[in-house]
Amino acid sequence: MNNPLIQLFRSRIYTALLLLVFVIFIGVLGYRFVSDYSWIDAIYMTVITITTVGYGEVHPLDVEAKIFTIFLILSSVVIVGYAISIITEYILSKNNFEDIKQRKMQKEIEAMSDHIIICGFGRNGKQAARKLQDYGKPYVIIERDKEITERLQEEEIPYVFGNANEDETLFEAGIENASTLISALPSDADNLFVVLSARQINDKMTIISRASQETSYNKLKLAGANNVILPDRIGGDHMASLVVIPDLVEFIDNLGIVGERNINVEEVKVEQLYNAKQVKTIRDLDLRKKTGCTVIGFKDDKGEYIVNPEANTRLVPGSKIIVLGRPEQIEKLNSEYNIA
Repeated sequence: MNNPLIQLFRSRIYTALLLLVFVIFIGVLGYRFVSDYSWIDAIYMTVITITTVGYGEVHPLDVEAKIFTIFLILSSVVIVGYAISIITEYILSKNNFEDIKQRKMQKEIEAMSDHIIICGFGRNGKQAARKLQDYGKPYVIIERDKEITERLQEEEIPYVFGNANEDETLFEAGIENASTLISALPSDADNLFVVLSARQINDKMTIISRASQETSYNKLKLAGANNVILPDRIGGDHMASLVVIPDLVEFIDNLGIVGERNINVEEVKVEQLYNAKQVKTIRDLDLRKKTGCTVIGFKDDKGEYIVNPEANTRLVPGSKIIVLGRPEQIEKLNSEYNIA
């Protein structure tokens, strides 16, 4: 979004430029027809008169030409002075405004907690940001491409300009208070360095890294990444699955997990469902009857997953359940248990 003050300056600049063009046009026509100069000589006389460089006349001026020159000098001095002042004021105001806006954004980042840091705003980083935006999750972009950061500033997306490999940049992005870091840089070496730095600074955060080569997978895991994603492998597996089990893949693809109003799958902490001091089972919750949602997965407090868990599975503190339902059923679940 453009600032109204900047828009006002731009309109004044356009006015000043139009006045300059008008003065040049009048000057060229005046010397051409009043003093009978050639077009080149008329342009030359107009330029040296407006810029007041002090060169001599192409031909001696008669009385009419001298009077015309006097009025041209007076009018051009006013218009050129006005244009220079407007352009200078615009540049200073724009720089000041961008500095103020950047400082304001930095304060907002410093006030964030449990946010997500995305390193790199390429294809993968942009897709991750879009998904987080759909879910209303706060995030900060780290990007060193000036053109990209200018677009981020126009769209009012929180960002830090700099190299994600540098600890100072990570601190500016609020890594100490962040819950997750996504390293989506194009180079595996850069991702490895970011993961190592981030894990040393914040040993509790979740770190997800992109990898181009399969040989980088174990290195990134050893460096501290909780999850390593290989986009090429995922893409190839997906295409092959469309050949082997096309209907199943199509069904999974059609599960809406792209926005708050079109969600079919939800992950819920058990503490959000009841007072976990008194352990309950999936049967005790009876989510199917209350909301219409079906429990299709369970993650215990040790991180182990169970697909299609039994009804007598104990929902211990620190565990999560994964539910499946239509969008309206998921919405009912969220409203019933005040799940944000």
